[in-house]
Amino acid sequence: MTVYAPALGSLGILGTGSYLPAQVVTNETVGARAGVSAEWIERKTGIVERRYAADHEAASDLATEAAVRALADAGVRADDLAWIIVATSTPDHPQPATAAFVQHRIGARHAAAFDVNAVCAGFVAALHTGARLLAAPDERGERRPALIVGTEVYSRILDRGDRRTAPLFGDGAGAVVIGPVREGRGFLGTGMRTDGHLHQLIGVHAGGSREPASEKTVARGDHWFRMQGRDVREFVERELPDAVAGTLGAFGVAARDIAHFVPHQANGEMLQAVAGRLGLSSARIHLPVRRHGNTGAASIPLALDDARRSGAPADDELVLFAGFGGGMTLGTTLLRWGR
Repeated sequence: MTVYAPALGSLGILGTGSYLPAQVVTNETVGARAGVSAEWIERKTGIVERRYAADHEAASDLATEAAVRALADAGVRADDLAWIIVATSTPDHPQPATAAFVQHRIGARHAAAFDVNAVCAGFVAALHTGARLLAAPDERGERRPALIVGTEVYSRILDRGDRRTAPLFGDGAGAVVIGPVREGRGFLGTGMRTDGHLHQLIGVHAGGSREPASEKTVARGDHWFRMQGRDVREFVERELPDAVAGTLGAFGVAARDIAHFVPHQANGEMLQAVAGRLGLSSARIHLPVRRHGNTGAASIPLALDDARRSGAPADDELVLFAGFGGGMTLGTTLLRWGR
């Protein structure tokens, strides 16, 4: 069952930022390790290159770079933040939260910080959480802004010989600053659902409390990221159109009025195939996946920042985000753009 939550108050996105590591990894390089051709990867995924983090870079380093850029774009000081929420499924450590490192590095002394893990739907979950936290004024009667970051370093958990996963994933981070916007602008609401009975489709099986890492789990390769690609694709093709229609219906918006659709950058070929069934005939679909691959929870804010740098969206345009991934979890957020 999908839970629909309307936004409270005029809260929207004040600024965006992103960061991609310097190392470009081509299809030729990935394909040689996975036993497939560069042409096969592009045809199956729509991806031609992705980025891998440097040896010294972890999820918090990528997140910090994106955060600094988002704060600058928003014209917000780190000291003014009330909350920092980091969406990631590849944290620096099992604990503490990656958000704590980001808070320290950007100097956000007055912000509380925590992580959210809904895998590739994590950014939508974090965005919704941040908006709900800011809906009520604080003890001083203020609504101080929040920083929402999606960051992933999938290159550390990939089996480079697995053709089902290695060609798809890359590293990166994207961030937004949210806060009060003009009346009539900002978030309209969010829809989220989880089909937990499908949890086995995506995951890293070892390294947690269920099965701690050991010589045995490493020998089995259980610390690598695994995905049942065909079943995941069937889930997206079956559920994403209904999720989009449900969110639009819940908040009284016609599909023809959506100007921009920013989906999780899972697989370019799959998204192109399902696009015609979404009913978003008037929307510009943003798919920079070709240049950076699937970056998990980072992919929506990366794509949004890419759109911003091309001049979109314009004031008063309707924007729809859609994230979907491990769990299986699917989330959508609808907003009217305006700063």
